[in-house]
Parts: sequence; C-alpha cells; structure tokens
Amino acid sequence: MSINPDEDTEFLIGEDSNDALRKHGILPPREVAPPSPSPPPSPTLDDVLNEFDLDDLQELAEDAPDDETERLIAMHRKQRLQEERRDQARARFGRVYPIGREDYTREVTEASKINEDDDDNEKGTGVVCLLYKDGLPRSERAFEHIRALAQRYTRTKFVSIVGDKCIPNLPDARVPMIIVYRKGDIRNQIVGWGADKERRLEELEGILLVTEALDLPERPGPSAQRDVDSDLDDLQDDDPSSRMRSAATSSNVRAPKNIRSSQKKVADDDSDFEFDM
Repeated sequence: MSINPDEDTEFLIGEDSNDALRKHGILPPREVAPPSPSPPPSPTLDDVLNEFDLDDLQELAEDAPDDETERLIAMHRKQRLQEERRDQARARFGRVYPIGREDYTREVTEASKINEDDDDNEKGTGVVCLLYKDGLPRSERAFEHIRALAQRYTRTKFVSIVGDKCIPNLPDARVPMIIVYRKGDIRNQIVGWGADKERRLEELEGILLVTEALDLPERPGPSAQRDVDSDLDDLQDDDPSSRMRSAATSSNVRAPKNIRSSQKKVADDDSDFEFDM
C-alpha cells in the first residue's frame, strides 16, 4: 500500500506524524502551493487619459467636476501636445527615395550616421534599402510594404534601387533584398523576401522593429502600441525553433556575421561598389 504524504499516519502520536516522517527523510517535503497572483494595479489617470485624443481631452477638461481635475487633464494635454510637436519635428522622411548606385554611400551609409537634433544617445538614423526588380510579383509586393512602412515610420529613411543596378548580375532569386543600416553599419539583411511563401507587411514590420531600424513615436496611440506589441510577440514569443526560425531563417534574414561574409563576397566580385562596412 502506498503512503499518501498528505494524510497523517495512525501509529505516531504526540506530533504531526507526516511532519515527523519528513523530518527523518522518509517522506518527501510537502509541496508548497504557489502564491496567488497579485491583482493588476489600478490604471492611473495618465493611463485613462491616454485613451483619448487631444480634442476629447479638451472637452474632458471643460466638463471636469472640479478645478483640480481640470488642471490635471490640462497638464496631460499640454504634455501630449509637446510630444506630438517633437514627433512632427523628427518626421524627416515619410516616403521611399529612389537612388542610384553612385548615391549609395551618401544616401544610405552616411545618412545612417546622422543623429536627430535632440538625440543624446547618438544612435543615428535607421535606413532601410530595398533592392527590387520591376515585373517580379514578390518584388512589387515588397515595394508596397516598404511604401506603407515609410509613411508610418517617418523617422526612418527608406530608399529603393534596382537590384542589378546596385549589384551587377544580382540573381533574381535574391530579389527583393532589404538591407538595414544604422550608425554606418549593416544591422540586418533579408534576401529573396517572399520567395518561399507569401509574406505580410506585419512580418516585415516586426523584423525591422527587432533590428531597431524603425523609431517609434514619442507616444504611440493605444491601438498602435498594441499592434507593435503583437508584432514583437509574433517574433519573440513561443518556441524559438518555430516562430523565430520562421521569421528569420525561412525568410532568409541573415545575422550580422553572415552579412559581412556575404557582402565581402559581393565586394570581391564588384570592387567598384562598396557597402562601407
């Protein structure tokens, strides 16, 4: 007959029998119940006010039940206005800029070294370069995604160049190619995006967020932040052998070490063109 460690035996008297058996190592320690999770914290006033746009905040302040609430709402609205103006000042781009091979160093490598005016961290500018081919369906879809992201992330510079005008004799299998720069360095490279299967804009957006090519607004709206969190979750959560391999390996995203070796081979084949690595 097996012993139930949670029931007392009948032949020990004077103390809890199972505790005595545990003391002598006859029974295993009693399992400790996991603590109950703490209730989520109550939302702060800022959390609540973040759900409203500036016009709604103005109306809320006017309808506030007392002067103190009106003052707090007005202060929150003023801070939001300052952050929006800062975001607008940082919105230097907003579209895809076509470039030629002779422009590459200036418009891509050197442009990625430029810091924003109020950037104390001096992290440079994210630059996303699309190498494409006209008439190739997956290349045209990638171009649509790049245009949409350029309009959404106006602090990131997006440029485009015909693939074989950038790298002579570039095979179609490697097009579209997306190269990410920051601070003068290549941060990531995606080769043949969409060649293996249909790709969604959200997949590309998630990869560019992970590689820090995209700068988020000072205060993204609630729905925008949820979308960003979802994109990052798709790439970072779950089993790394499935999600991350699907987002990185299957889509031919190359780690920086592989980028350098592959780009070195390109440079060897085309000594006139330099990625400035």
